[in-house]
Amino acid sequence: MSEQRQPAPMPANDRETAATRDDKLELRLWLRLLTCSSLIEQNVRSALRERFDTTLPRFDLLAQLDRAPDGLTMSELSARMMVSNGNITGLTDRLVEEGLVKRTPSARDRRSSHVSLTPAGKKAFDAMTPEHEGWIDAMMAGLSRQEMQQLFQLLGKLKQSVHQNAVEPGKGDKA
Repeated sequence: MSEQRQPAPMPANDRETAATRDDKLELRLWLRLLTCSSLIEQNVRSALRERFDTTLPRFDLLAQLDRAPDGLTMSELSARMMVSNGNITGLTDRLVEEGLVKRTPSARDRRSSHVSLTPAGKKAFDAMTPEHEGWIDAMMAGLSRQEMQQLFQLLGKLKQSVHQNAVEPGKGDKA
């Protein structure tokens, strides 16, 4: 049974503390989203390091491969994780060295590599998953199921709005 982690103290300064009541609601909302995301990420990073001696990017790569039993190309991994191919290459190299993933040349395109979990990688990921889920559950415990569902729906609307109204580079006022 795992030891109960003490909640992290509230940071004295975070992105949201820069906002004032006079700032536009849109700015305050954006800063609150950044703060919540950062706090969750910091907690997960710390717990993964303490409990499993691993990093969030390693966990994320294993999670992507776990969701794709036939494996993924390096480009697919890069797109799913929203990082550069260079980042994926270095991370994959280290996981291959540790025997957690295997890389094979693509049958369709020899310039492309196909990455999949090894049995050891699957076992390691499966050991982390229940604890990771528990950490997320604990951080969301202050919300009711109904509130979580409402927040999920509202964030879905925000996601759609961002996609529809994305700022085009090079357009807009310059200071």
